[in-house]
Amino acid sequence: VQLQASGGGLVQAGGSLRLSCAASGRTFSSLVMGWFRRSPGKGRDRVASISWSGDSTYYGDSVKGRFTISRDNAKNTVYLQMNSLKPEDTAVYYCAASTRGPYNSRSFREDNYEYWGQGTQVTVSS
Repeated sequence: VQLQASGGGLVQAGGSLRLSCAASGRTFSSLVMGWFRRSPGKGRDRVASISWSGDSTYYGDSVKGRFTISRDNAKNTVYLQMNSLKPEDTAVYYCAASTRGPYNSRSFREDNYEYWGQGTQVTVSS
């Protein structure tokens, strides 16, 4: 599975960005998709995940109510809409894919995802 993330950039606090991640190499609807991020000096944090069909999602506590994950199985793409951005959202954002089930809150962890994209930088200025 190859994952190509895009859409990062520089935005002011309170602004919005939408990240995209295009997948190839496997039937997209067979993949659980997730977004993680790594801030300078920190480990990788959970951001959001979405089930195969898109009917179930989970979010990290720090982004709940501000970020929305979605997917378009016809376009083999997962999205992360980020609103009300804060300087602490500054990080490299990684798209990830998992072939493993079941899909639940316990499966939303970094070591459950087998495939990773290259990351896209998001910088939020104050």
